Amino acid sequence: MAENENKTTPEKTADKAPKKSDKPSFFQRAKAWLKTVRAECKKVTWANWESVKSNSIVVIVVTVVFAVFLGILDYAFSNAIVGLSRVL
Repeated sequence: MAENENKTTPEKTADKAPKKSDKPSFFQRAKAWLKTVRAECKKVTWANWESVKSNSIVVIVVTVVFAVFLGILDYAFSNAIVGLSRVL
């Protein structure tokens, strides 16, 4: 009698499984996701053009300075290695 109570009937297991028609399609889910992305983008406080321009200039200048610095170091170390190879 206890064995009959623990067994699940096929009707109960069929109710637990999600039906394929209940799940939204890929395009419906993508559309919903894009709507939420658009709503979140409207909430963002975007930087004004002047701050974007000034920050971009700072990034470009710092990049050029580091590139020149690394170029000088590369030139110095390569000449040092060539000089050491001639001595040895």
